[in-house]
Amino acid sequence: MKKPGAASPPVGSRARGVGLRPESSPGFLFWRVALHWQRVMLASLRPLGLTHVQFVLLASTWWLTTIAGETPTQRRLAEHAGTDPMMTSQVLRALEAKGLITRDADPDDSRARRIGVTKAGAKLAARAIATVESADAGFFAPAGDKRGLLKTLRRLVD
Repeated sequence: MKKPGAASPPVGSRARGVGLRPESSPGFLFWRVALHWQRVMLASLRPLGLTHVQFVLLASTWWLTTIAGETPTQRRLAEHAGTDPMMTSQVLRALEAKGLITRDADPDDSRARRIGVTKAGAKLAARAIATVESADAGFFAPAGDKRGLLKTLRRLVD
């Protein structure tokens, strides 16, 4: 018997088993996996003095400047990292205060800032990337086929 005021499941959901068990919901499971992964990332980065978003922006700055040969603007960095531009600006100020990145005026656009990585930032980025890669390897090991997992994740991002 249904409790008074309790919401009814969607019509036909009992027949298909939809909505009855959270472990049957990809979205719910993804949420749980994401939360667990975030805790692993925080724990691995804490000894390096970085938050996860600081790591993402520092590593992205390092990659764009060192590997891709760019001198990115804050906006380009936010696009690359998939972060909000306003939040990116705040985090970059914190990274600059730590002496890990530089934020210089863009000679072509007075409103823009060009982002670079300092020697200390490059050194920390390399350590942090290795730390995160190791944590990722351990976290995702139970998934098995890494190539298949990456293919699926890329499809979900796209």
